Amino acid sequence: MKKLRYIFPLLLLFAVVGQGCKEELRLDHIDENAPAPQQVSNIKSEGIPGGAILTYTVPSDANLSYVKAVYEIQPGVFKEGKASFYTDTIRLEGFGDTNEYDVKVYTVGKNDKASEPLTIKVKPLTPPVQSAFKYLTLDSGFGGVKIKFQNEFQANLAIVLEADTAGNGVMIPLQTYYTKAREGSYSYRGLAPIRKTFTVYLRDRWGNKSEILTKRTTPLAEAMVPKPFTALQLPTDEYLPVEAAYPMSRMWDGLVDIWIFASRNSTVVPQWFTVDLNRPVIVSRMKVHQRSPNYTYGGGNVKRFELYGSSAPNPNGSWDSWKLLGSFTSTKPSGLPLGQNSAEDYNYGHTLGEDFELTETPLAYRYYRFKSLETYGGGGQITIAEISFWGKF
Repeated sequence: MKKLRYIFPLLLLFAVVGQGCKEELRLDHIDENAPAPQQVSNIKSEGIPGGAILTYTVPSDANLSYVKAVYEIQPGVFKEGKASFYTDTIRLEGFGDTNEYDVKVYTVGKNDKASEPLTIKVKPLTPPVQSAFKYLTLDSGFGGVKIKFQNEFQANLAIVLEADTAGNGVMIPLQTYYTKAREGSYSYRGLAPIRKTFTVYLRDRWGNKSEILTKRTTPLAEAMVPKPFTALQLPTDEYLPVEAAYPMSRMWDGLVDIWIFASRNSTVVPQWFTVDLNRPVIVSRMKVHQRSPNYTYGGGNVKRFELYGSSAPNPNGSWDSWKLLGSFTSTKPSGLPLGQNSAEDYNYGHTLGEDFELTETPLAYRYYRFKSLETYGGGGQITIAEISFWGKF
C-alpha cells in the first residue's frame, strides 16, 4: 500500500507534464503547406525627419507571423522594417534626403512564406543629418579650430573634420567627433598658427552625409603652460584637503584617473583656491577634468565657477588685487538628470576634460584664483582631478 501511495502521485505528475508537452506541441505547430498570408490593406504613409511611418490594416490570417517593409536608402543599400501581427505600424528610418522612395510591404507566415509585395511611395522629411548642417560652424580657435553645432532631434551624428595639412589640396582626416547632444561645441587642438583650409561635414549612422562646410583660417597661437604649478596658500583660500592624500598638487600631477584634490567636508560655496603658474601667462583657456567616472557630473564636481587673475595678490587674501577673467558653467553633453550619464558624458567630463575659453584676451598674470560657485551635487566640498592652462608666455 505504501508503494502504491507513492506511485499514484508520480503517475499523475507524468500525465500532467505529458499533456503540457502535447499542448505545447499543438500551439507551436507550423503548417508548412499553408499559403502565404493575405496582404495588408489600407496602407498609408506619413513622412518624419529622415524616415516614414507606415500604418495599415492587419489581415485576419491565422498563419500571419509578421509584416515587413523593404526599402533602398542608398544605391544597393537595403533596409528592412518589421512589425509583429500585434501592431499595425512600421517605422522606417535611414533616408538621407527628401526624395520619394518605393517601399515594398510583405506579410510573412509562420512557415516563412511571404506574400506578394504591396508597393507604396514614401517621402521623408528633412533628415537630421541635413537639418543640423544649417547650424554647423567652424572658426579659428586657440591652437586649432572650434566647431559649434545644433542637433534638434538629438540624432546620433558624427562630425568629421579634415584639413589640407600639406597645402597640396588633399584633405586629411583630423578627427571624428560623435554626439547626440541637442547642441554643443568642441575644439581640435595641436595645430601651428599657419593658415590652411579646413572642411567639416556630418554623417549619420546609416552613412548619409551632409554638405561640406569649407573654411580657410589660421589657428590662434597658444602653448600649454608647463606643470607642476604651485599652490599659493592665502588666508581666505580653501586649500586644506579633506585628507592628506588629496592636496591641491593632485590637480597638476597629470593623473586624471587616480588622485584628486578634495576640499574639506565642512566647506561651503562659494570657496576659492589660488594657483601660481610660476610665470606670467596670457591664459587663453583652461581644462578641468572631473573626478572619476563614478562621480562625473555629480558630487563635488564643480558646475559653476569664476576665474580671476592677479600679478601681485594681497598677502591678506583679499580680493582688491584680482581681475575677473570669466564666468563659466560646466555643460553635460547628454542633458540627462543628476545621477544619469552617457558614455559621451564620461568621456567629455572626465577623460578628455572640459575646456573653458576666455572670450577676451586678458593681460599676462602669474597668479590665478579659481572661485567655485556651485557643485553638481549641491554640497560645499569640491573635487577636481586635474586642471591645465594654455596661453602665451
